[in-house]
Amino acid sequence: MLNNILDFVPKIPIADVTKEVTDWITSNFAFLFDPIKKHFGNLMDWTSDMLLQVPPILIVILVALIAFFISGKRFGLAAFSVVGLWLIYNQGLWEHLISTFTLVLVASLLSVIIGVPVGILMSKSKLAETIITPILDFMQTMPAFVYLIPAVAFFGIGMVPGVFASLIFATPPTVRFTNLGIRQVSTELVEASEAFGSTGSQKLFKVELPMAKETIMAGINQTVMLALSMVVIASMIGAPGLGREVLSALQRAQVGTGFVAGIGIVILAIIIDRFTQSVNTKKE
Repeated sequence: MLNNILDFVPKIPIADVTKEVTDWITSNFAFLFDPIKKHFGNLMDWTSDMLLQVPPILIVILVALIAFFISGKRFGLAAFSVVGLWLIYNQGLWEHLISTFTLVLVASLLSVIIGVPVGILMSKSKLAETIITPILDFMQTMPAFVYLIPAVAFFGIGMVPGVFASLIFATPPTVRFTNLGIRQVSTELVEASEAFGSTGSQKLFKVELPMAKETIMAGINQTVMLALSMVVIASMIGAPGLGREVLSALQRAQVGTGFVAGIGIVILAIIIDRFTQSVNTKKE
């Protein structure tokens, strides 16, 4: 009886409607997607090529120096960076490392550029927070593989759709933490700035954002890590880098090759994570 009641309602054509909407967007906004794919792809290729022109030893030294100073002149992070990057170079994965770093860098920068203003908007408007929060929930709970479908439909295969998928997956933490950080700023400080005649922009940039810096940086750290976690998934739609090596090894059951590429991703993840955490840590 219950099954008959459930069957009484006809099947809602969600899949057909989604396909029609995607086809309509693809055909009507090709004038927008094609230039993005072309010029943005060229920019990313140029970035990777420029980094590959730099001798690896110089990059290793530069990373080590930055690690030494941002960690409070401690040698631990610098030593790990040198050993880790040397190991990646030793295994012949340097070019793949640069491609992965380019993808993560661009996806993270775009996520921050989009996420921080949206988070500020949410902190200033209850209506905006009510509307945007379910969208962020959707972006975070939707399986990452699903993002590949519109990415391929809009941009084909390659680095650009990989960035697009990573952007969707990695942006929510920056938005949420920016909103949270600003809302947690002391009411007394905000009222004091208003009492001294601060404008809205002065209050935002001189009081709220500086006070919320640690929380915002924590969100950015999560965004970078999520972007890095997408490199293997993005390789399924043609994104180059260490993720492609892992995927290729998985398809061919090459345990050793996949393990080495995976170690490369882990090393890069640790270095980036420690860098972003050190920037957000007060040095003694």
